[in-house]
Amino acid sequence: MSPGLQTIFYIVASVLFILALGGLSNQETARRGNVYGMIGMGLALVATILGQQVHGAGYAWLIVAMVIGSSIGLFLAKKVQMTEMPELVAILHSFVGMAAVLVGFAGYFGTSPDSGHALEGAARTIHEIEIYIGVLIGAVTFTGSVIAFGKLKGIITSKPLTLPGRHWFNLGLGVLCIILGGVFVGGEHSTWAITALIVMTIIAFIFGVHMVMAIGGADMPVVVSMLNSYSGWAAAATGFMLNNDLLIVTGALVGSSGAILSYIMCRAMNRKFIAVIAGGFGSAGGTAAPAGDGEQQEYSPETSADETAEMLNNAKEVVIVPGYGMAVAQAQHTINEITRKLRKSDINVRFAIHPVAGRMPGHMNVLLAEAKVPYDIVLEMDEINDELPEVDVVLVIGANDIVNPSALDDPTSPIAGMPVLEVWKSKAVVVMKRGRGVGYAGVDNPLFFKDNTRMLYGDAKASVDAILSNLS
Repeated sequence: MSPGLQTIFYIVASVLFILALGGLSNQETARRGNVYGMIGMGLALVATILGQQVHGAGYAWLIVAMVIGSSIGLFLAKKVQMTEMPELVAILHSFVGMAAVLVGFAGYFGTSPDSGHALEGAARTIHEIEIYIGVLIGAVTFTGSVIAFGKLKGIITSKPLTLPGRHWFNLGLGVLCIILGGVFVGGEHSTWAITALIVMTIIAFIFGVHMVMAIGGADMPVVVSMLNSYSGWAAAATGFMLNNDLLIVTGALVGSSGAILSYIMCRAMNRKFIAVIAGGFGSAGGTAAPAGDGEQQEYSPETSADETAEMLNNAKEVVIVPGYGMAVAQAQHTINEITRKLRKSDINVRFAIHPVAGRMPGHMNVLLAEAKVPYDIVLEMDEINDELPEVDVVLVIGANDIVNPSALDDPTSPIAGMPVLEVWKSKAVVVMKRGRGVGYAGVDNPLFFKDNTRMLYGDAKASVDAILSNLS
């Protein structure tokens, strides 16, 4: 393929990637956005494989790599459940990070005409800076994503690791990386330059681990979007190293969109992005909510599936608040059946989605879309909060922190100031929980002690199945 034709393919692919991002911004156009993205990636692969940069034995390596990669992708697509999507996204980010590290080392030590060995003067200096930054971002992304995967999977505790003087430790690592960068750039492949690159890579690995370990469970949705941004910038850095315009554009799109999403998520939690990165928010445990006189309160009375069904049958306005518990129990399909049955009885049913519900941005929207819940009844927090006082019954399914009144009422709470769904203002609330534990942020929830709250304990799937069978 001629360079001109390859450039045309790259331009078309770039436009399709932009259209894909635009489509993914809305539930109704998300499928179309995915199609645009797949077509764009297909064109990018064809243009790269048939380009003049690949020749001879390179095709054999590409075929082997594509077979292995496609097999892994197909296996994961069939095996991974929707509840495991956050973990999958995190581990895929780590692949991008490690790819940037490997490409950086290959670009530095390689002997191809495009490597640093064939460049001189300012061009060589720029190429070495690209390699250094690409390896740095890639290494941080790799280990940070692996730790995020462990936290989401439950292999690593969600409690933040808050080492004494951790901010000074991070600052020291950053300063050391800058000093090593000065040794590396212009080092002309000396022992000192090679040592600086290797030591910086190790430091970046350590920084990625420490950065995410210091972030608590409540901030994991922001961490996922943040790592998405990092992986994009790592890909862009790889594009500079390989002199690949499309990779630069694609990485910049992913990096910038991930950064914007992280900002939106932080706003939804009333958190500053730097505060999230600094860590120390969220824990694995919590304390019991005290009563006004300092004595332990009792949880609100328990209810049953048939009583909940009766409440829904007698309601005119129903709002369902899904959380991670619904995802774990795979209850979204039954919830859709309940919704259809209630709507056939002229009961207005809507869904209230908090921006950080679940373990990654848009987690609940994806699950509801999979269950074919109509898009027009799935509303964001800002769209429905003012209408909650007029709602007869709010059904909270496996959600905790996003409906916690202490975010608004208790200035000493770890989640103070975080916008939440004000479900306690409705006429009645039914909270479905597996047990009496605190939420992922490790913060107690006063909603469970309100007079208009009823607790429905047990597996969410079994509970909603029982509710469905008791609906008239």
